[in-house]
Amino acid sequence: MASGGMKREISETHDALRFGINAGVKADLAPPHPLQSTIQSEAKFWVDKKRFGTEAIYGSAFNIRKDLDAQILSRFQRPPGALPSSMLGYEALTGSLDDFGFEDYLNMPQDSDSFRQPDMHHGMEVRLGLSKGPICPSFN
Repeated sequence: MASGGMKREISETHDALRFGINAGVKADLAPPHPLQSTIQSEAKFWVDKKRFGTEAIYGSAFNIRKDLDAQILSRFQRPPGALPSSMLGYEALTGSLDDFGFEDYLNMPQDSDSFRQPDMHHGMEVRLGLSKGPICPSFN
């Protein structure tokens, strides 16, 4: 898990300003906080338990169908533009519509002073491979 979503090359020197002080291989593999691993393992336990229950009640075809629907809905996105893709179908399928975390209301790019409206044409060119660069450069 790269910090900030940026790719790093093996031959690159370590950039402490972009990737943080502790951005070695160990930092990529270990969670940032010990409690985070506990939360992730508990969430995985409940998902597995729910899958086992639905398989016992409805059969294995139900879980296979649900996995296929999740794959289809996770790939569906709105074209780049003024409205961000909300992935509403995927959130409804996974049950994450009820989860309201701090990332839903803090640090919104639209509230920033340096926010620029995304260019829809450039975003589609990047998605189709006709142009290079980020799909939506939102900061100067």
